[in-house]
Amino acid sequence: MPHPDHHPAAIEVHHPQPLAHPPAAPLAPVQPGPPAVQSIVLPDGQVITGYPLTAAPAPALAQPRPVVSRTAVNIALGGIGFGAVCGGLVLLTTFIAALTAFITQLITLAAVIFGGFIAVQLFGATGHRDGGTTVNIRKAVIKRNHFHN
Repeated sequence: MPHPDHHPAAIEVHHPQPLAHPPAAPLAPVQPGPPAVQSIVLPDGQVITGYPLTAAPAPALAQPRPVVSRTAVNIALGGIGFGAVCGGLVLLTTFIAALTAFITQLITLAAVIFGGFIAVQLFGATGHRDGGTTVNIRKAVIKRNHFHN
């Protein structure tokens, strides 16, 4: 807190002054240096020298990150595709097994039908194989191993 008998004096600010005449040599491009130094005289006679405060540039707005990374999405899609392929392979092997069983049953059915047809041809009671004469015997009397009509 300032002393009660002390009256504040005017604040004196010193600014550097540019040169009145341009230099004789041509200006060469130079890297920008530090900002100009300023001095301030406080009411109590104290002199403060320093660089002026400049507003800091606003930071670039960060791009919002997606909730899920693209890598995670790609890995998940690859897993789904792999699962679909595996499921398709399981269905393919199941289809091949069912087709094999169906063909086996067709072959078995054909063998049974063809075998039955052959059996009927071989052992059938109808029809004559040797073309001989058929003799019907009725009311025959057998005496001493001789037939009598």
